Amino acid sequence: MNKQTILVAIVTGLAGFIAGFMIANSLNRSEIGTDASLTQTAGTNQPAGAGAANSTTLSPDEIKARVDAADRNPEDFAFQKSLGISLYRYASLKQDPANLPDAIRIMQRALDLDPADRDLQIALGNAHFDVGYFKKDNASLEQARTFYNRALERVPGDVDVRTDLALTYYLQTPPDLDSAIKEFEQGLSINPKHERSLQFLTQTFVKKNDIPKANQTLERLKAVNPSSTAIAELTNMIAGGPASVK
Repeated sequence: MNKQTILVAIVTGLAGFIAGFMIANSLNRSEIGTDASLTQTAGTNQPAGAGAANSTTLSPDEIKARVDAADRNPEDFAFQKSLGISLYRYASLKQDPANLPDAIRIMQRALDLDPADRDLQIALGNAHFDVGYFKKDNASLEQARTFYNRALERVPGDVDVRTDLALTYYLQTPPDLDSAIKEFEQGLSINPKHERSLQFLTQTFVKKNDIPKANQTLERLKAVNPSSTAIAELTNMIAGGPASVK
């Protein structure tokens, strides 16, 4: 399953979900959209009702029914995976972290059935990342880091995932800026034109009060995309110094 990158909200120093649910995922954030699996029955690939897959809002009872169906069919890997990832996407779309615990639980159950599934590794990393961000919880960020590293073991050139890995260091309390910089730079060694990495690396250098390197990285971003909407915000951030970075 492919992931869509959501650009960060540079003004706040973070990334975020589409519709504002989360930073950055900022961040590598995962795909956003309502999935058919939220309206499917365990063990089948067919929607329960015509047009249900396109529903933009589900009631708590509808979501509970799908979660209960997954709980009754714990060995149905395809259903666990599809529902878990779909529920995570739905939580992102609706800016509702209340659904994250069930999404994480169901995705973890699916991953236990197939520990090598990279889609689940990344989705679980994203979900733990979001919990860590919202709750300011280092343990959740460490969990996210574990899943991202597992995904990178198989595909070390995935710069989106490596950027999110770097952000787990940036967002922890206190931030580990050196480790964040290391991961951002490793991603940029693979793809020197990765805009999200350039944006966050610039921001990280500002937070570290390394203004010369922040300026250098910003110039790299300008060369890659002179029309980037992040340029103005990063320019102001550099002028304001570390105090301007949250």
